Amino acid sequence: MAETFQLRPYRAADEDAAIALWLETWKLAYPSIDFDARVAWWRERWRGELVPKADIIVAEQTGAMVGFVTIDSSGYLDQLVVAPDRWGSPLATLLVDEAKRRSPDGITLKVNADNARAIRFYERNGFVHAGEDVNPGSKRLVLKMAWKS
Repeated sequence: MAETFQLRPYRAADEDAAIALWLETWKLAYPSIDFDARVAWWRERWRGELVPKADIIVAEQTGAMVGFVTIDSSGYLDQLVVAPDRWGSPLATLLVDEAKRRSPDGITLKVNADNARAIRFYERNGFVHAGEDVNPGSKRLVLKMAWKS
C-alpha cells in the first residue's frame, strides 16, 4: 500500500506537536546532545523567528503530524523535520518538493557537516555544496547547500 500524506499550512494549534516532533527527531539524530534542555530556546525561536517569517507546511498522516518544512521569502529552508518512523519514506522528498514549489527561484539551507544521511538526501534532491559555515550556537561545522530550478 502506498503511503499517503496530506500537506497543509501550519496553524497555531500545531505548535506543541511541531515542537515535540522537532525534539524527537533531533534527539535521535544527535543522542549526545541534551535537546530537552533546548526546548524553551527552540519554542522562543519557533514563535519569534520561524512562524512569523516562514511558510510552514505540515504533513499529516491519519490525522497526526508526521513532518514539516519551513521556507522563508528569501528561499531559506530552515527546518525539514520528518518523524523517525517515516525516515526512508517519500515524505521528506514530498516536503522538499513543496518548498521548491513555493521558492521556484532557488533554495538555500545549512546542514550539519557530520549529518551524512541528510547530506545524501539533499544531494539526491538536486542540492549542491555552496560553502561552509560554523553554527554560532553549537560551534559545529555546517555545509551550505543550494538548489536552483
